[in-house]
Amino acid sequence: MIVDRRKAWLAWSSGKDCAWALHMAREMVDIDIVGLLTTVTDEYARVSMHGVREELLLAQAESISLPLHIVRIPSPCPIEAYDDLMRQALAVARSQGVGDVVFGDLFLEDVRSYRESRLREASMSAHFPLWQIDTGRLARQMLAGGMKVIVTCVDTRKLDGKMAGRAWDESFLASLPASVDPCGENGEFHTFVWDGPMFTRPAEVETGEVVEREGFVFCDVMPVKVAGGPLRPSIAP
Repeated sequence: MIVDRRKAWLAWSSGKDCAWALHMAREMVDIDIVGLLTTVTDEYARVSMHGVREELLLAQAESISLPLHIVRIPSPCPIEAYDDLMRQALAVARSQGVGDVVFGDLFLEDVRSYRESRLREASMSAHFPLWQIDTGRLARQMLAGGMKVIVTCVDTRKLDGKMAGRAWDESFLASLPASVDPCGENGEFHTFVWDGPMFTRPAEVETGEVVEREGFVFCDVMPVKVAGGPLRPSIAP
């Protein structure tokens, strides 16, 4: 039986959850991921909240072999401005025949409801392939699947800032307080993925300066090189 596959963009943050959502979505028979959608804080040229350099974001997109659609947001970004910018991005998606967006959200009902309502306004649908999977089990599935991850941002109200810059691995998971979600779904920490089954080649990176801003500790992740050759990012309009 021939299945009509719907074109979709995937909400990309540079972190582990969206990367694993891409891995799972590529196995869905009715969805065809044709692009990545991400927000970059324009003033800093970094992925919003994760603090990841735009050049590394571009390297990920090149290794994934998907065009990257960047929404540049101001700092600070009021929700009205964010909604307007996203409406413009979704209008571009619709003009390209894209009717769906895939997200890596895990269990926050309010976040899911917000995304679904905004997509309904654009006559689009949302998909959540990781939804309500036990996050402890999911974390270990990701690691067993070959994910290589660095913690780039820590909310010091919820977790020791010294965790920024560490590898998100079994040792990291074992050291987490019981109050912290293994995948950081409550905003306890954010990550950058430098290798995994969704990439054609790993990014060679190193950790740099660690800074604290407004209660968050950020570890700068810097490119050393991309294995196999120079960056050739695919940037979409």
